[in-house]
Order: sequence, then C-alpha cells, then structure tokens
Amino acid sequence: MSTTTPTAPIVAAGLVGGFAVGRATKQRPLAGVVLAAAGVAAGRQWAQTSGPATTAVLAATYVAAFGLSHPLAKKIGAWPAVFTAAATAAAAAWVLNDRRGAAA
Repeated sequence: MSTTTPTAPIVAAGLVGGFAVGRATKQRPLAGVVLAAAGVAAGRQWAQTSGPATTAVLAATYVAAFGLSHPLAKKIGAWPAVFTAAATAAAAAWVLNDRRGAAA
C-alpha cells in the first residue's frame, strides 16, 4: 500500500507562500521559484495518482488561479485575492485528486 501526499496544501502553500515571499523580499523571481516548486511537486503527485488528463486540468487551474488573482486583487485587495485563488485551486486539487487517496 503506497501513501500519497495530499496536494491541496501544497497548492495553497505555493500560491500563498509565493505571494508572501514576493511581498517580503520584493523579488518577483524568488516568488516565482516558490510558486513553480509547489506546482512541480503537486504536478508530480497528480501525474502519479490521477494521470495526464487530470494533471493538465489541475496544472491549468493552478496557473489560472495565479493569473486571475491579479485582476481580482484590484477589486478585493491583494491578500483576499491570494487566499481566494489558493482556496479555489486547493479545492480543485482535493476534488480531482486528493480525496481519492483519503477514501483509501
């Protein structure tokens, strides 16, 4: 029996952590490293547990959440937008990938 790491927390940490690192350091490339590292870690898990189609959907969701957080921030503020994006992407990871492992 293999254990899988839930990816929802990784996704949320990548989005929130990337923003926090960028905000604290004023270094966008460093924020991108955090975002990308979490995306790669989650993506590898998705590929192992859910296959290429789900991996593609979840990767697109992760990138879209990041991208859409920017215009959303203009409407509701930076931190609320980041938390909304993180929650949305993490929920997708849970529904499409993680809960399968939780039921096992």
